[in-house]
Amino acid sequence: MIKKILIYNSGGGLGDAIQLFPLILSLKSHFKESDFFYLDALGPNEKYFSDKLKNYNINIKTLDLKLDYFGFRWWHFFKAKSNFEKLGLNKFDLIIDIQSKIRNTLILKRIPTNNFYSSTYKYIFCSYKKKFVNEKNVNKKTLLNLGKFFNTNIEKIDYNLNILDKSFLDEAKKILPNKGYIGFSLTHANKSRKKDWPVENFIKLAKKIAKINKKPVFFVEKKNFEIVKKIKDAIPNAIFPEHNSSLASPALVTALASRLENAVSIDNGIMHMIGLAHIPMIVLFGPTKPGKFAPDQKNITVIDSKDLYKSSDISKIKVEDVLMHIN
Repeated sequence: MIKKILIYNSGGGLGDAIQLFPLILSLKSHFKESDFFYLDALGPNEKYFSDKLKNYNINIKTLDLKLDYFGFRWWHFFKAKSNFEKLGLNKFDLIIDIQSKIRNTLILKRIPTNNFYSSTYKYIFCSYKKKFVNEKNVNKKTLLNLGKFFNTNIEKIDYNLNILDKSFLDEAKKILPNKGYIGFSLTHANKSRKKDWPVENFIKLAKKIAKINKKPVFFVEKKNFEIVKKIKDAIPNAIFPEHNSSLASPALVTALASRLENAVSIDNGIMHMIGLAHIPMIVLFGPTKPGKFAPDQKNITVIDSKDLYKSSDISKIKVEDVLMHIN
């Protein structure tokens, strides 16, 4: 009987957590009697699922081992087990390691469990040896392999907007009451990766779609005031839907996305928020891998500078490359 499950994700960003919604929902549906916990590099500090992401109603607990950047420090190997024991929790029935760094996996294995699943080093750390499969998408790979792990079939469950509180959907309809909206997301938090498409390109694209009677909607936080000002100066009728809402949050972004006809985004957290609405999206990639990070849905158009221009420089993607995919 699998009563208690821990999901470990070494990524610590908001988007990293949102990307796992289908995995968490699928496992919760399959292991209906289980209690679920989540652990990542920043989760205990951010407490995503009880704070910024609580309105998505995923209902998963954060495991707080009092170890910042868990798994990224070798000395965690000597503290992981003792810190877990201080929590007064019984051992896990299953730990799911969805990353592949040997150091992190060795540290994670210090937490007591009956079953351990990990793709690290060709699945050598798994409790059972199976003919596991390799998939680029983490949700698909993990669900397929856990099915092999337990000799069962685990059905994939996508996020459904009905899980959201109706107040967010009502607010979205109030802010974006009409049709013909095209969304744009152009900023990201990870400054170590140059995955920005130039703001000037977004402005050119928005001006072109405005000429075909589409309404440009920008998902940019107020704190990015320089970018907001540049866009407003160039496109006076641009809509910034969250700026005047008391419900501003990731959940509102997803609700607003459901009102869009299409969306254009770089690889960022908002891309994953929009992806939960299952609308057509055009996602721009440069240094990062679309197979790993793009939302796993049918109506996604990926424009990858590595494929198109044999370069990881995302700025090589032209406005016309994107415009041709907007009806």
